[in-house]
Amino acid sequence: MIGKDKTQLYIFYHVIIIKTIMLLGIFVGTISIGFSQDPQFSQFYAASMYLNPAFTGNTIQHRLMGIYRNQWPSVGKAFVSSSFSYDQNLTDLNSGLGIIFTQDKAGTGGLRYTNIGGLYAYYFQINKKLMARFGTKFSYTFRNYDLSKLRFNDQIITGSPATIESLEQGVSYPDFAGGGLLYSEKFWVGIAFDHLNQPNQSFIYENTPLPIKSSLHGGYKFIIDERDAQEEHGKSVTVAANYKAQEKWDQIDLGAYFNRNPFTLGIWYRGIPIFKRYKAGYSNNDAIILLLGVQSKRMKIGYTYDITISKLNNNTGGSHEIAIIYEYDKKKRKRKKFFVPCAKF
Repeated sequence: MIGKDKTQLYIFYHVIIIKTIMLLGIFVGTISIGFSQDPQFSQFYAASMYLNPAFTGNTIQHRLMGIYRNQWPSVGKAFVSSSFSYDQNLTDLNSGLGIIFTQDKAGTGGLRYTNIGGLYAYYFQINKKLMARFGTKFSYTFRNYDLSKLRFNDQIITGSPATIESLEQGVSYPDFAGGGLLYSEKFWVGIAFDHLNQPNQSFIYENTPLPIKSSLHGGYKFIIDERDAQEEHGKSVTVAANYKAQEKWDQIDLGAYFNRNPFTLGIWYRGIPIFKRYKAGYSNNDAIILLLGVQSKRMKIGYTYDITISKLNNNTGGSHEIAIIYEYDKKKRKRKKFFVPCAKF
């Protein structure tokens, strides 16, 4: 009987170990695959330095930007993202300097991504109508989670609050990004690359490099009333697009908005329905995005609501996003023609 008991005990603990490994694999897979993609914003031009460091200093003199996104609130603690930045245009040096803070919280396990960085951009004139900007970002990232909110098989079977699992409570790493812009008074096109050093983001003492994220974006601003073509006045329609890819994941945001000071109305689409399908009968459709904006001489406020059009339908509660941009100039200066005429929301 003693030998039989030992055999049963041996099998019992091996079952626990196997199930724990399976659960750990699911957990790690969620971290390394499901959350390896960066936070995204519907108002990607309102978070322009997050989109492309070449936008740093694309302002009169000083600029403060903040954006907050609550994605899929009906799911419960799905994705909550925010980004705050400050940049300054150094006209005499044809340069821009900035700092940025970005944070993302995901899931009931309290997975948190925090990034703090510094940015620099340099711009120059190619000819009378064409300008170029190049920018870089050096940042440091902290990733952690709340272990007390996770449950492993050994805890469930034994009823103990402690677990035999050994995981890193947090990881941190340096991160590098770069980008460029080509633009005139009415159009712009840019490209940016994040995670150029592909840092290790693993929680389990293994090498799990963060894939490089690339973004190709651009647009055109149509002035309806040429008699008053300044950016802060008159009527205009801006069309813009942003294609982003990270490893096997990619999407495009495409849309336009109408501006008549002080109000802005716009509509966007996110997805790649024709060229990419997840599987048969499951097209790559994500959301229709509605935009409402208001602006004064120094401040811009934008609100977007994402209407989910994927198979998740109305189960997500959509997504809410608000962005605020404040620009100010300590000295009255004549506005020079070196600003990218891109979307502001």
